Amino acid sequence: MPSPSTNLRDYLLDGLRDIPGTREFHIHVLVSSPRKFQGLYPFAQPRPRTYLQDILILLSEESAGSPRVFTTAIEACVYNVPTTSCAIFYVSKVDSTGQSTSPSPAATLVQSLLTFYADPTTRPVSANHLWIHLFARAQSQYLFPNSADYSGKHPLSDVKLCAWWKRVLSQVADAVNARASANAVIRLYYVLPGFSQLEAEYSMQRATIAPSTSDAPGPSWIYGHPYSQTDIPLPCPAPTSDVQHKQQNLGHFIPTFDDDPKSRFMDEIGCAAADTEGIRSPPRKRVRTAVQHGNAADVPKEAVAEKERQSGKEERILGELRRVSADEFWERMSFRQECVAGAVTGFFVAGFSCPSSSQSGSSTSPSPLAPLPGQVSCQLNKRVLSTLMTGLEFSTVERSIKATETLEESIRGLCEGLAPIPTPPRTTGNSRDFDRRTPEPEASGALLAPPSTPPRRGKAYVPDVSPNPFPEPVTSLETYHSHIYGSICVSNAPLPVKTRSEAGAEQTGAPTEPAPHVTVLAVRKKKKRVE
Repeated sequence: MPSPSTNLRDYLLDGLRDIPGTREFHIHVLVSSPRKFQGLYPFAQPRPRTYLQDILILLSEESAGSPRVFTTAIEACVYNVPTTSCAIFYVSKVDSTGQSTSPSPAATLVQSLLTFYADPTTRPVSANHLWIHLFARAQSQYLFPNSADYSGKHPLSDVKLCAWWKRVLSQVADAVNARASANAVIRLYYVLPGFSQLEAEYSMQRATIAPSTSDAPGPSWIYGHPYSQTDIPLPCPAPTSDVQHKQQNLGHFIPTFDDDPKSRFMDEIGCAAADTEGIRSPPRKRVRTAVQHGNAADVPKEAVAEKERQSGKEERILGELRRVSADEFWERMSFRQECVAGAVTGFFVAGFSCPSSSQSGSSTSPSPLAPLPGQVSCQLNKRVLSTLMTGLEFSTVERSIKATETLEESIRGLCEGLAPIPTPPRTTGNSRDFDRRTPEPEASGALLAPPSTPPRRGKAYVPDVSPNPFPEPVTSLETYHSHIYGSICVSNAPLPVKTRSEAGAEQTGAPTEPAPHVTVLAVRKKKKRVE
């Protein structure tokens, strides 16, 4: 395992050092301490022991003559499966306000974050294999409320977003491949539902934002899913040798993430085998206070019958998932609502098998629940994220500046143990005017609730309530200044101004040539005869 002194905040700031232009970046990095989690593979038998960490990164920018304002936000999750020495890095959301100086630091920030976890020398998780999962779906806004109303924000289109993610992951793979040892294995997979391999490659090539700057041959992309390969172990271990669970089902291969179309589709496949009565919770029966006259044998019989009924329904769900192969699953994903709504979506998976020397040489590994220095409690992370998505607004520059100041002061205040996060006061009219007018229903507000995945229809996982041997980390000002908040000033040459022909050549990837001279001939109109 890498040294605990490896600091994610400093690594991200160092990655921003070479961005063109003159400006100052301010970053807040919130990484929660590990906690037990049972929902990564809910249909696997038995379920692997998994540990979850939440990541929230907020980047603000300050240039000469303009105050500080948020530009980029990243929400991600890290799942650690010690049984197979695997970890999953799931990119949940990436968003920008559109108020940064060109070029945007979003791509550099995401690339540095993924490289930090993919590189075994900096990976803060004791795992020999890392899988990166993400679902690319173009939206006007994700983490910054009402930022779509800002005129300067220009989100990428669906195909260009997929090409953007493919380029970022390629750069991450190239960086890790250049530092890794000879026995490292890197695999890159992507699927555009509804597209054949030829159609996907053609669409990606036309939507490429910038040509590749690396001449060294890097890992090649594979159009398909990674669940049939054997080069890198999958996170979920194989089922036990028990006769009842000797067959694998789809739930052993595909992980379940929050707000992910794969998870919803797999849930529907499993619940298709259960009837409506099986989906509902069984009705509570009256507790029998006393058992007399030889009726004691009826109680265990009822319990055994109920257990057999629930076991039969669970077996039907697992049996339905067992009949669907991974190839059939991805073929049917092309007809899902998220994939046929008219926009191009993409699933990207990157696998890195790079055992580090410290991991292979150590005989003992620390507990996966042990928090590292600088980590915060999951409640603090959720509190900041909820405030960002429900209590702030980024529709204008003035509101974005106020929201940035409010949230950054709130994060510092939470680390100091001050009062709760302040919310914007609700403005009301004069009380006298209110008494004289007709009452109207209260408006729900301009800010919508954050999106969330609907509750699972089938068998819901039960959270692990076993005690954590490690207490929740307590944040302080020392933690805030050493691991959470940081800043860096960059002063590099700005990007050269591109002409219209150069911009068009960059989009097409073709070299520029002088336009040939065209002589436009005027059409001579025939005069009408006057009779």
